[in-house]
Amino acid sequence: MKFIDEVRITVQSGNGGPGCVSFLREKYVPRGGPDGGNGGRGGDVILKAVSGRRTLYHLRFQKLYKAKNGSPGQGRNCSGGSGDDLVIEVPQGTLVINADTGDLIKDLVDHGEVFVVAKGGRGGQGNASFKSSTHQAPRFAQPGEPGQTLSLRLELKLLADVGLVGLPNAGKSTLIAALSAARPKIADYPFTTLTPNLGVVFTPWREPMVVADIPGLIEGAHAGAGLGTRFLRHVERTRVLLHLVDISEIDPDHPLSAFETIEQELRQYSPALAEKPRLVVLNKMDVAWAEDAAALFEDAYGKGPQLRISAAARTGLEPLIKTLCRLLDTLDETESKTNPRKSGSGLDDEQPES
Repeated sequence: MKFIDEVRITVQSGNGGPGCVSFLREKYVPRGGPDGGNGGRGGDVILKAVSGRRTLYHLRFQKLYKAKNGSPGQGRNCSGGSGDDLVIEVPQGTLVINADTGDLIKDLVDHGEVFVVAKGGRGGQGNASFKSSTHQAPRFAQPGEPGQTLSLRLELKLLADVGLVGLPNAGKSTLIAALSAARPKIADYPFTTLTPNLGVVFTPWREPMVVADIPGLIEGAHAGAGLGTRFLRHVERTRVLLHLVDISEIDPDHPLSAFETIEQELRQYSPALAEKPRLVVLNKMDVAWAEDAAALFEDAYGKGPQLRISAAARTGLEPLIKTLCRLLDTLDETESKTNPRKSGSGLDDEQPES
């Protein structure tokens, strides 16, 4: 299935059914009086966030989504049936934006969260509703109220525990394939990955965590270079950033140049990203000069030894997973102060090897 993270659609709620003009006509019941029923309510258009969808692809080809109209009222004080609501499923993390004004209407984050984006029209009252002591034979009824029509832009920001960032060919796709059952395209040329990939990592220390491979980050990405801002917005939803550094491409004269390029793009796109918890990981430690290159990077970085792995050789992955679990558990504890919930990893106090 193709990854689609932005679509434009038009939604239209149902019109309310008109009220009925009717008079009771029965044998032996002279002047039966008005008995026109009310029209039914028009159906609502409802957006529902579900965990089973990862893309907006299913909304790509249909542009108009219309709920059912309410049925008209009938004689004998029979009200018309209400129109069926239209429920549109979207992935968690979908932004609902008014396409005409650009205003944010709703941010659908939690599984099962629903939002009525267009309310159905109210049904009109039948002539029986207007009967009074001074007006005993009303010959009019209300028309139903029209539904709402709205143009929407739906934007998806992926929800993930860990976001993998780094220059093209840093090994992000190889790493997510090594950690999970995801099978992204892997090749030795830049921009192999053209869409974000999600993988679920199962560990014995905590509940499964979702890892997202964010592609297309190069110098100038915040201004649209490469794949640019098309995928940078997905980084905002991640709880932890894993900055993957290709140790085989380290410049001895400027060991931090590749690392600082990505960090600068993240800061320029959103200052909040500079404050997001992050883990720096040196990849491709299986190359011949890796130890010397890693030492150069760590000396220039000045924050102690970093985790060293080889995603291709699948070495150093267990300490990496343990460290990610600890970071996420720390975030859980912080969030639980305002939103209490069950937490706990079961990890021992052993420090991961580097």
